[in-house]
Amino acid sequence: MSSAAVTAHLPFRSYHPPMNMLRDQNVRTTLSSLEAAAATARAGFGCMFATSDEYETAVISERRAQGRYDRPRSRWTTLMFVACTLAVAGAVLLLN
Repeated sequence: MSSAAVTAHLPFRSYHPPMNMLRDQNVRTTLSSLEAAAATARAGFGCMFATSDEYETAVISERRAQGRYDRPRSRWTTLMFVACTLAVAGAVLLLN
């Protein structure tokens, strides 16, 4: 057998160079974002909290100041619970 190609080339140009360019761009983008994240992580070593308890206390007090731990204002869940309880009780009485 000869070492010549058995089939003809496809009727369009090669797609390998554009794919390599896209992969190289993605690698560069990923590498630059990783470098930025590493720089941010290095800058974060000077933590203002000595222990995790201090950090959690600060987070909770900040969230309370933002109003995240307030009780819900609507009674929708209570009303839905009562309605479902009445529906189940009615179904039990109806089927007995």
